[in-house]
Amino acid sequence: MLHQTANAAPAEVRTQRGAHLRPYALPAAVLVTCGVLAASLFIGVYDVVGGERGAEMFAITRIPRTIALVLAGCALAVSGLVMQMLTQNRFVDATTAGTTEWASLGLLVTVLVAPAAGLTARMIVASLAAFVGTLVFLAVLRRIAVRTTLVVPLVGIMLGAVVSAFTTFLAASTNSLQMLGTWFMGSFTSVVRGRYEVLWVVAIVTLLVFLAADRFTVAGLGRDVATSVGMRYELVVFTGTALVAVAAGVTTVVVGFLPFIGLVVPNVVSMIRGDDLRSNLPWVCLGGVLLVTVCDIIGRTVRMPFEIPVSMVLGIVGSAVFIALLVRRRG
Repeated sequence: MLHQTANAAPAEVRTQRGAHLRPYALPAAVLVTCGVLAASLFIGVYDVVGGERGAEMFAITRIPRTIALVLAGCALAVSGLVMQMLTQNRFVDATTAGTTEWASLGLLVTVLVAPAAGLTARMIVASLAAFVGTLVFLAVLRRIAVRTTLVVPLVGIMLGAVVSAFTTFLAASTNSLQMLGTWFMGSFTSVVRGRYEVLWVVAIVTLLVFLAADRFTVAGLGRDVATSVGMRYELVVFTGTALVAVAAGVTTVVVGFLPFIGLVVPNVVSMIRGDDLRSNLPWVCLGGVLLVTVCDIIGRTVRMPFEIPVSMVLGIVGSAVFIALLVRRRG
């Protein structure tokens, strides 16, 4: 008894200390994220501090690139959280549900049918294709009796593989394989002033998710619970799917394929803080921004003056975390 009491006392003290420091956790995370973003502004081949046209290059490339990192990381992480709530599965996001593959198909069709179409038109078609693809994924899920933790993302991965195969065949038939490869290789290299502004649309998506967080939380409890409290379940699912599709479509058009952000960040935040969606949202946003920015900095510095696409670094990090989550869930 004395031994248990002696162990319990330090644990209680640690809990009290943790509770005391908890109010400072979010501001500290914001400061860390801002520090990484500030570092991102000054990392690159061109010397923006001492270079002849440093200030101009800073305004044309570094600031737009950093803003794009914030918007894309935030939107993809939040959309992954929404997907997980709607499907009631922690291993679902835009990449494991096939949403990004549908967005790429829509983007390719736009380029083939209307080569002169601008970024806005491509963004709209890619978002519509992503929306249709996500609805197909949800419709298939409803017809599957066994919906275990692993079956749901496997269904999405298989559907995405089918769509990706068709997209590749279509690109090969039209001599567009090189262009398709560029899209799938997500990178912020081409983000400059005048070519990223449509990404502000995903900021609106993130804001709408914040406003509808409680509804997504109730919808995540299942159709029966949601309808029993008077919620229009189908409308909430439709709205969430549309927001995820817009986030996936816009980011695919501007920066390409960014894997695992929506899968890794919400799961890590949930492991640390629990499942309160509304209180987790700021942390999910910060986590998405931090992850994509750190991976982008690694891609820029590891082979300088060359640059490794951020999707490659994200793929390595995301795969490792995904496997760790599977092992942890099995244990």
